[in-house]
Amino acid sequence: MTSSTPARKTALVILCVMSAMTLAAQGQPPAPAATQTAGRGIAPPDYPVLPIGSPLPAFVLEGIDGKMHKSSEYTKTKALAILFESVHCPVSINYEGRAEEIFRTYRNKGLTFIAINPNNPKAVRLNELGYTDMTDSMPEMKVRAAFKGIDWPYLYDGETQVTSMKFGAVATPHVFIFDQNQKLAYQGAIDDNQKPSDVKRHYAVDAIEELLAGKPVTTPESRAFGCSTKWLSKKTGVEEEWASILAAPVSLDPIDTNGLRALRANAGTGKTMVVNFWSTSCALCATQFEAIQQTWWMYRRRPYLYTSVALDPAAKNASALAFLQKQHADNPNKIASADSAAIQSAFGATWNPAQPFVAVIGPDGKLVYQKAGKWDIHEVRRYILSTFPDSAGYPGNQAYFQDSIARMLKGPKGG
Repeated sequence: MTSSTPARKTALVILCVMSAMTLAAQGQPPAPAATQTAGRGIAPPDYPVLPIGSPLPAFVLEGIDGKMHKSSEYTKTKALAILFESVHCPVSINYEGRAEEIFRTYRNKGLTFIAINPNNPKAVRLNELGYTDMTDSMPEMKVRAAFKGIDWPYLYDGETQVTSMKFGAVATPHVFIFDQNQKLAYQGAIDDNQKPSDVKRHYAVDAIEELLAGKPVTTPESRAFGCSTKWLSKKTGVEEEWASILAAPVSLDPIDTNGLRALRANAGTGKTMVVNFWSTSCALCATQFEAIQQTWWMYRRRPYLYTSVALDPAAKNASALAFLQKQHADNPNKIASADSAAIQSAFGATWNPAQPFVAVIGPDGKLVYQKAGKWDIHEVRRYILSTFPDSAGYPGNQAYFQDSIARMLKGPKGG
């Protein structure tokens, strides 16, 4: 999450003036409907789902390439697949590889493939970001696409969501496939199971094969499942979550070398531990603090622990606490009562004390990641996510981020 605190407050003002509707449930993202059964889905839809046989809705949307894209660009094709997907949703993340496989398999056989992100990040709670390294903002769409090598047009509808309303996109992912006359021939799920090994019905691929062969689609509809579309017109609990964060107490407690050794050992917690060393005299520390703080709010309902350690002298205790209060740092915050050499010796790492230092420690006590100076928050989050075991609702999430680590080590295209 890279948006600033003032930006988050602005988002809250915008949301507060919207019409109030049913409060979304607090906590983790709900387990996706119909994860195992194709006959279940997200219902009722907030907007009517486009009926089979309907013409391609007109749209003009900005893509991650910085260009405006019109629906008329995609009419000269045997088949057109439009996938509504999002960056933050763990189900959408699970289907990212399958979407790429469809694109690469059929792009030279007559299929045009594009994706649309229907979500506005202002309508997504921080605790709904527990399975992702980034948000649904256009800048982070670009980061994800560059990092994963996404080649298809990826368009953003989060600003107005008008196009998503026309389609009646109920979830991410939700795919709509049109024939060569731009009539809707299939809509629904890509297949019937998040686990590739358990898939029995390949709805999207079957529809594409039939359309390219000039045949009618045998199964024109299925129920889309995943994360519900985050409509700006609905109350999503963002304001309530932020109010809770603002009301939480912020404390700063001393920590000695024994305490630092215990942090580094991370023994018996069963959780991943992140430790962020910082000081009020370090400008880069302040610049990077907010992103790691927001990471705490994103992941704190997962097996995750976060502690900040101030390296300021005792005389600056009040200044350090004031900074933490401004950041609404409701996690454990410590101030080290030793010199730099003793602190680094106790923690088992060496870095320039004038710079920030972040470490990710796995639940087994093994050091997963460490970086002094300027670090990339997406990189830090990928390492954290790679240590979390899968939940029942989102199989494959850990493997996705372990693969992301391997991609980074090989040298990604971006991110």
